Amino acid sequence: MSFVCYRDAWGVPHLRATDPQSLAFAQGHNAADDRAWQLETLQRRATGTSAAIFGPEWLPWDRLARQTRITDTARAAYDHLDPDTAAWVRAYTAGVNTALPRAAAHAPEFTSPPTPWQPWTPLAVWHAEHLLFGSGFPAKLWRERVIEHLGPEAVGRFAMDGPAPTGSNGWITTRTATGAPIIAGDPHRFLQLPGAYQQIRLACNEFDVIGLAMPGLPGIAHFAHTGHVAWGITNAMADTQDLYQEQLRRHPDGTLEAHGPHGWEPALTRTETIDVAGTAPATVEITTTARGAVIADDGTTALALRSPLDAEPEIGFAALPKLLRARTVADVDAALDGWVLPVNVVMAADTAGGLLHRVAGRVPERDAANLVRPVPASDPRYAWRGWKPSASKPVDGFAAMANDRGISGPLGVEFCSPARAARIAELLAARDDWTAADMAAVHTDTLLPTAAPLLGLLAGLDLTGPAAALRDRLLAWDRRMDAASADAAAFAAFRAAFIRGLAALPVVAPLAAPSRHPEVFAPWLVLEVRIGFALEHLLDGDLITATERDAALRAALDTAAAQPDTTWGEVHRLVPWRDIDPPEALTGMSGDADCVLSTSGAPGLTEDFSRGPAARWVWDLADRPQSRWIVPFGASGRPGPHYRDQHALWRDGELIPVTTDWQALQEEYRMIDRPAVFEQTLDGFGAVAIVPVHPSEDLDLIYGWVTEERARFWGMTEHTKDYVLEIYEYLDALPTHHAYLVLRDREPVALFQTYEPDADPVGECYDVEPGDIGAHLLVAPARGTATPGFTGALMRAFAAFLFADPKHRRIVVEPDARNEQAAVRMRRTGFTLGPEIQLPDKTARLAFLRREDACL
Repeated sequence: MSFVCYRDAWGVPHLRATDPQSLAFAQGHNAADDRAWQLETLQRRATGTSAAIFGPEWLPWDRLARQTRITDTARAAYDHLDPDTAAWVRAYTAGVNTALPRAAAHAPEFTSPPTPWQPWTPLAVWHAEHLLFGSGFPAKLWRERVIEHLGPEAVGRFAMDGPAPTGSNGWITTRTATGAPIIAGDPHRFLQLPGAYQQIRLACNEFDVIGLAMPGLPGIAHFAHTGHVAWGITNAMADTQDLYQEQLRRHPDGTLEAHGPHGWEPALTRTETIDVAGTAPATVEITTTARGAVIADDGTTALALRSPLDAEPEIGFAALPKLLRARTVADVDAALDGWVLPVNVVMAADTAGGLLHRVAGRVPERDAANLVRPVPASDPRYAWRGWKPSASKPVDGFAAMANDRGISGPLGVEFCSPARAARIAELLAARDDWTAADMAAVHTDTLLPTAAPLLGLLAGLDLTGPAAALRDRLLAWDRRMDAASADAAAFAAFRAAFIRGLAALPVVAPLAAPSRHPEVFAPWLVLEVRIGFALEHLLDGDLITATERDAALRAALDTAAAQPDTTWGEVHRLVPWRDIDPPEALTGMSGDADCVLSTSGAPGLTEDFSRGPAARWVWDLADRPQSRWIVPFGASGRPGPHYRDQHALWRDGELIPVTTDWQALQEEYRMIDRPAVFEQTLDGFGAVAIVPVHPSEDLDLIYGWVTEERARFWGMTEHTKDYVLEIYEYLDALPTHHAYLVLRDREPVALFQTYEPDADPVGECYDVEPGDIGAHLLVAPARGTATPGFTGALMRAFAAFLFADPKHRRIVVEPDARNEQAAVRMRRTGFTLGPEIQLPDKTARLAFLRREDACL
């Protein structure tokens, strides 16, 4: 599993290996090395062990993760993988586990050793991350509540899914300056530090792909450019999960039954313990019926969740390595035929002019009622009947996707407003000479089309004083949610007050009653949020009378007019999942939920937001180096120069170049998997292996080390790369001289050379004893935090290696006489200092270590 990790000017990792398996190992290694704590939290979310480190607030999620059997499902899906994909995933987790212990030792968040990853862990992480994603089942709990209080006809008045709209955008256009397609977009997720997406490059003998990977998952699933074909996705808002009302009965012997379509049938149940930091452990009952996992039970009716993974143990991971190898849109199309979840709308283009616009994923075919609310498990009418066909459509000049109904209409019941997709299409149609750099103007458009219906209600109101002045000001407003806009802030204040006024109306107030469902679903049941994101639908009907509406409008104008003037950026602040420093980076954000620049707060509750563009990307099919991207914060998951160096640019809507020239990259480190001549594991240090140098293969590494100023005593700082190659090829041909790399956990950390003194100029300068063996050691520059005792550990290892040969009785070294640090290090490790000698290229100081004096 040999590979090299390079970094560009923005710290983006470029991983290069000989083959896909080694590259998967490299990706896992890089993820753990750079984002150890993020991987730990992802793994704990997937296994339902978050509360053990984060405390009781994570207990509701852990209960759900255990109840839905995420790990059981992941194990079954892993066992179902074809052998090649399974080996690829195993290589990734092997890379994670190789780097994780050392990375965790330098991550301050860890107070205990990290949890090793299992081969199935990436599948569990994938499943956990998408369990409540997009058009999730908790929306059915909300619709059930609406039906109970207001009747089924009222469901459409609250037509907006989730605790916040998804907000992702994507588009494709051939109306470009080059005539070649450009694809662009921005996925919207909860913003966290480090980010949900990692800029990365994966290159081996079969492919060379740039894109946005999800830490914890091998490959690049969602947004990538292979040099021949590129693709991007948005969530299709498809409904893939059903809730079944289960009737359960327990028998005295502890067995459990559920009433299914054909009568009583066995159900499985077990109890698990959940550790909780700072308090006593909790227990959770895990019950599974023939439909799926029971996720709620109020003592009368239980709710079982059914997803595609309950029908077949297939998670779709086989598509991931196929996507990396894709060269045409036909290859992408074929790979996505095996996609399972989440269901996505995909756009792709290739360098030959091929275009693709399709839905990918598995959506069950079943009764329309299943999509709306929980349905009886005992009624065969609601059973699944196979899978719905995937939709596709041609691209004529340009196309946009924004979680709107679009081509996914038959697959769900609730979608985002069509306003964003329509606005993107309007912008794309305005010109026919788009370039990759121009796409930032689309990403950052702040027009709020959905303000129009609400503002349209104000013109006819009979108002006086400050309320009338505010009404006139809002009607004259350009409807752009710019951070510097006071009018945007005034509109938001008015909107929030109006939402709160509607929530207090007797007709909808019962919807705010406490829920009987587990608290993990509470965000989907907040009345103000539901009203805020369904405002247009709610006002377009007779649920709220005109009198009630107008009274709420007047009161909202009065409230907003009384508030002090401010700007939108002062109240619309990013609050990521993890605080960052300095705090001023959190202010001044433009956008709103239905802008193309979709930064979603919770109108009626708070304008602060934690959801927005988790990345922005532009793939140019004419010239891949012209592609652009940006992430919030930075490419690195570790505090340092690239931890948040992209944040100000992201906030201001700028994009950075994609680097593809290997010569423009800086090698950071490499891992080598080569047969060793010696191996030893040192407690607290790691596995040490000594492997022969391969001069041509290792030239870049060695040349970088020996020509640094810190290696001046090595005597090669002025040599050319070709001359260094000649030296090591010459040494490689000698039977008396040998060059080795010293590896620590497979990472090269030192250059080690041996020689027989009788065959070297050194032997002419002292009395050579039988059994003498000469050695040189060049320690590589430290990467990250230096390990105390690092050089001493290496010297013990090389002494053990040399004395493993019984012929060797004494080690001879001759560091430069000016190298006082080397002399101190020699004495510390048991060497006896000898006389100075004059060599052709330096004055050296001899030092000797006898076998009996060595600490082995």
